[in-house]
Amino acid sequence: MTMTVSSRAKPLAFPWQDRRGRLSWLKLGAFVGLFVPAVFITGSWAAGDLMPRPLNAVIHLTGLWGMRFLLLSLCLTPLRTGLALPELVLLRRMLGLGAFAYIAAHFLLFVGDQAFDPLAIAREITGRFYLTIGFLALIGLCLLAATSTDGMVRRLGATRWRQLHRITYGLGLLALVHFFMQSKADPAEATIAAGLYLWALARRRWSAPLAIPALVAIAGLGAALAEAGFFFALRGIDPLRVLAANLDIEFGLRPALWAVLIAAFVEIAGLIRRTAARKARGAPRPVAAHRAGSAP
Repeated sequence: MTMTVSSRAKPLAFPWQDRRGRLSWLKLGAFVGLFVPAVFITGSWAAGDLMPRPLNAVIHLTGLWGMRFLLLSLCLTPLRTGLALPELVLLRRMLGLGAFAYIAAHFLLFVGDQAFDPLAIAREITGRFYLTIGFLALIGLCLLAATSTDGMVRRLGATRWRQLHRITYGLGLLALVHFFMQSKADPAEATIAAGLYLWALARRRWSAPLAIPALVAIAGLGAALAEAGFFFALRGIDPLRVLAANLDIEFGLRPALWAVLIAAFVEIAGLIRRTAARKARGAPRPVAAHRAGSAP
């Protein structure tokens, strides 16, 4: 949910405006996109497609989309620099708040599933480790959401505000652990998310073209190690067997390889864009065919 906001920025009337108050098609598209999962979940619930336990299904889906939007918000910085698309920074606050909204709905639905009984809710949260982790992440997201406004940036000061919002990556780690522990038998998406999370962290430190192979390797190896650790902790499966399985593509690509492909695509596409931009800046300007005083 970390974002770059000028302390002198003018408050915006609508979330789809840029910092000058003009319509941003990028922000408008992202704003509409945040509502698409909610509409899909609501429609599926109303149509009876989430039986036999619709409330449990909705709790799972809202948490899943909250995690997806949180991960995407964390990846905006590497996506912005990797793809050479500085305008992506405009989406940081919106995606962070969208992630908070889905995760808050996830928690409120869980509270409803416990019949709004405070003692039952407290027992569940303290008695199940993955719920404890998820609740801590929610508290952190509440803090970030409450301080996400331009007014809070001015009150805290830019330096203190940035320091506070650095906890986003720690919250992302807590959310990932919660994600893995709820994945149970199929941690594929959590595995990809882990690889991209580590890639996003590394991308903040390394941005040179020579670092691209290492960054891609971090995405793949990080995902593979996370998956191996999950299956060892859950079922006691030898981690080396899980790591070796990533080299077998007979039945499709493993999650770690998907993490490699996604990171590689972003890095290579960005390298191409930056190279093309440098060549365009260095190209000589076209010379007029006829100059005053020159022969036709």
